Amino acid sequence: MMRLPWFDYRAPRTLSEAARILAGEGPNAALIAGGTDLLPNMKRRQSAPKVLVSLRRIPELKRNGAVLGAGITLTEIVRKPELPRGLRQAAAQVATVHLRNMGTIGGNLCLDTRCNYYNQNYEWRKAIDFCLKKDGDICWVATASKRCVAMSSTDCAPALLALGARVTLVSANGERELPLEELYNNDGIDYLHRRPDEILTEVHCANAPSTYWKLRRRGAFDFPVLGVAAALIDGSARLALGAVASRPFLVAKANDFLRGKQLTDDVIDEAGRIAASRAKPMDNADLDLYWRKEVTAAFVAYALRELRGDDLRETRSRIARYEPA
Repeated sequence: MMRLPWFDYRAPRTLSEAARILAGEGPNAALIAGGTDLLPNMKRRQSAPKVLVSLRRIPELKRNGAVLGAGITLTEIVRKPELPRGLRQAAAQVATVHLRNMGTIGGNLCLDTRCNYYNQNYEWRKAIDFCLKKDGDICWVATASKRCVAMSSTDCAPALLALGARVTLVSANGERELPLEELYNNDGIDYLHRRPDEILTEVHCANAPSTYWKLRRRGAFDFPVLGVAAALIDGSARLALGAVASRPFLVAKANDFLRGKQLTDDVIDEAGRIAASRAKPMDNADLDLYWRKEVTAAFVAYALRELRGDDLRETRSRIARYEPA
């Protein structure tokens, strides 16, 4: 049985109190909301904060209207029909019902990057002399790489990127708002541009037509090995990809191509080809990386056709193994 390391626990009731605790404890502290990612990492000794700062009792993080508080659960998002469809589809495909009941939108956006050489217990990792992401000095996926290539594993981020989302970060020194795209860095270790003393508090996004498609081996529980999001913003389709790099990202070249164009079959096929050329999956997750790159074009086509209004429910059930509610 893997046990948690010892830690102190703080349960602030206001955002300002939580920010003061973070500022005082420094790098010894970690935020916890649902804990569905952090606690398993602590059991595997990938993370061992001395202080956990809980966000569950802070009402400011539970806003559930036009602006989403970072503390609302994924289940709450799924059950809110006025939210964009793509975001609800993404939230509905995270893990299992039990984990969605605990996991939060803020936690999913800040989810740790994943890799077959990292997401193992301590003894397994010690046997290979660890890896670049934790305690080692080599990336076992790309041994010549000077940076970690662990992949982004968040479902909600691609959906929100396509929707042009912005996030608010709060610290004891004030707050800042930035486009969601700027929250991420293409580095498996330093994957967030969030300072240790900052709390992600709010998510703002357009309520626009959107869709999200996820590739995984099973129809539940599994992390994505490909995520494709599409949204219709100001009359043009926008695409975002997840799980094919160390960050989720907008596909700039495909989006430039799509700007102002009708979603004809030829346009969709070309957008899929461009998007697939930007996907850079590595051999550190489930399924063959070359196939994952090739299938990107097909999943982009599914997303854009659904955004166009095509009925793809049967395809979703057969290919993505997801039954829309």
